[in-house]
Formats: sequence, C-alpha cells, structure tokens
Amino acid sequence: MRNENMYRKLAVLAVRRGANVQKGQPLVIRADVRDYPFVEMIAEEAYNAGAAYVDVRWRNQAITRLDYLNQSEETLADIGQWAVDREQEAHDKGACYLSVISDKPGSLKGIPASKISAYQKAFHEKMGPLQAYTMNNIGQWCVLGTASKEWAKAVFPELSEEEAFEKLEAVLFDVTGVTEDNDPVAYWQAHDAGLISHARKMTEFNFKELHFKNSLGTDLHVGLVEDHIWVGGGCTTPAGVYFDPNLPTEEVFCMPHREKVNGTVVSSRPLSYNGVLIDHFTLKFENGKVVEHHAEKEEEALSQLLDFDEGSRHLGEVALVPHESKISQSGILFYNTLYDENASCHLALGRPYPENIRGGEEMSPEELKEKGGNASLQHEDFMFGTADMSVDGIMHDGTVIPVFRNGSFVID
Repeated sequence: MRNENMYRKLAVLAVRRGANVQKGQPLVIRADVRDYPFVEMIAEEAYNAGAAYVDVRWRNQAITRLDYLNQSEETLADIGQWAVDREQEAHDKGACYLSVISDKPGSLKGIPASKISAYQKAFHEKMGPLQAYTMNNIGQWCVLGTASKEWAKAVFPELSEEEAFEKLEAVLFDVTGVTEDNDPVAYWQAHDAGLISHARKMTEFNFKELHFKNSLGTDLHVGLVEDHIWVGGGCTTPAGVYFDPNLPTEEVFCMPHREKVNGTVVSSRPLSYNGVLIDHFTLKFENGKVVEHHAEKEEEALSQLLDFDEGSRHLGEVALVPHESKISQSGILFYNTLYDENASCHLALGRPYPENIRGGEEMSPEELKEKGGNASLQHEDFMFGTADMSVDGIMHDGTVIPVFRNGSFVID
C-alpha cells in the first residue's frame, strides 16, 4: 500500500477519535471488500485500543448491483430476522460502529427505482427501531472515506485512473486533517473547539427561525423547535464518551420545526441517493411540507425519496457550513454526501437528531413529534449553500440578526 504511514494515521484517527473505541468494547466495521488493507489497519488499531472484538461486515458494490438487477422486488424486500438479531446483539454488548466509504457515485444508475425503493422501505421498517442506538448517540459511530479508483475517476474524469486516484487520495487525507508530520487526533481536538464555539453562540441566540437567501433562487424560512440546541464537532454518549461521527466535519446543525418551513430551496450540489445522482432540483415548502418538486436529473428518484414515508417531505436537520471550509475551498465536487455536505449549508429530509432539543435523547418519537420534531425512517442530506448565501436569524420579538453574509459566519 502506498502512503502506508498516512493510512495508519487515518486508522488511528478513526479508532481513537472517530469511533473512540473503549477498552472492552466491540467494534463493528462496515466496508467494501476493495478496502481490506485499510480495514486490516483499523482492526489492528482497534485491538491496540482494547476492543473486545472486531466484527467486519463486508459488502461489494458490483454484487449489490447484480442483486438489484436479478432479484425480484419480493426477494429484495425479504429482510431476515437474523439481521435484526445480529444488530440487537451488538447493541446489547455496547458496540461502536465505523463505516468506511469509497463507492463509485451513481453505481445503481439504470436499476428500476421500484426495486431500490422496495428494499429501502423493507430495510428501514425492519431495522427502524434499532436506529435510535446511533441517532441518539447511545453508542459511538463514525463515517469516513478512503480513495478508490472507481470513485476517483468519477471525480476527476479528465485524468488517467492512476492520476485520479493519487489526486483523490491526497485530497481526502488533506480534508481529514492527516499529514505526514502532524497528530490528526490533536488536529481534530482543535478543529472541533471552533465548531463547538459557533454552536454555543447559535444556541444562546435562541432564534425563532432562520431566513436563507441566495442567487440560485433559494428563499427559505426555517422555523426552529423550542428549546433547540445547536451542535457542532463531536458528540457524547450517555456514558460520557466523546466521539466524532463524521470525519471530516465542518457543520453546526439544529432541528427545524416540522410544520414551520416555508419558501423555496434550490440545490447547489448533486444528491447521491440509492445509487443515483439527483441534480439541479428545487423544493417548495408550505407549512413544513414539500408541496412541489422538480429535478433536471433523476426526478423519479427524488419523488421516491419524498414519498418514502410521511415524514420524508418534512425537514429533520438544518446545518450551517461556512464557504471557507477546507472542503469548499478545494473546489471539488465529491459526489458523496459526507464530503459535499461539509462544503455547503445543507438540509436533511426525514428523521431529526434528538440531541438538537433539550432532553430529546430521553424522548419517545411521539414526544419528539409533539415538540415539533419530525418522524421518519430515513435521513437524507442535500446541499444548498453557495458563496453568496445570506442567513438571517429572526428573534422571537422580530429582531433580525445577520448570521451569514457571502457564505460565511458574521455573528460575534
């Protein structure tokens, strides 16, 4: 493996800061078989950290496509009880989770949307009750990426496969804070401190709503739930373990009120959903619900997303990302939500994060909904931020306070 030292540092970061594996704790890794050398490093580092055991759950992008092409909708929707039992056992043992992503964007293009929807709905309905384990930060979880030739060619089609891979590899190390001579764990401690400071200031303002506007055509009012909490950087489990769920992360995020979103939002980057890329799309909200939508590319997939369940037409997250973030300044379109959402202000359709409301992690889904939180089996981020984005915070007395100008924070 080239750059072995860099990958080992990334593995240390993933285990010691991302999932923050504790002594005696199981680690579940989800990864494509193409990434086995890096996964071996992660497993080794996890055992160095004292992991009880490492459970690697492999997948293969090409086989996944073959499954969709050849299986019936009925077979795809038949989610075995064994999958639920395996997940529940990991939760009962207090496992933490680490997902490694490197897939080629748009790998399911040409697959009937009905097949993808059949599987997704069945999976979420079967596994939905178990989502609280990570959504409520009961156990640590982390998502990070590593370069693959397939992904690199999609990002840099003008380069040879080798050149594209080397360029994507270098960029991913850079935006994840890994260099030859630094301590990436210390880097993220300092980086998180800045995000935590912005989140604290936003919470103290206690805005009633935010007003987003830019030259693409976004003109959107996003009401916030009462007793909301802005979150940035990492999260903390009930046991007091701090972890970074996304590496990298550049956002501070909060919970919209499911019935208090009005106006129009225009996407600024493609959305990778169920293996296809939805691009140049517009959503119109009335009283929190998407009532009109249009996409220049993959509109059928956008319709599938919005009709996934009742909560999929409502927002579960609003996130602020300054235009000067390292990912934004790279000027690269990654075609991957983990990276693209950290280059741009974004919204999420579907399920909210309970940590964004005071006492939310102890609330039932019904209690959360009573407070204005959304309810859904999915959570799908999409990007709408731009270099000219303006954001105003509107206080309960009507006072307007500038939060973003020209795509960046201006609050003190």
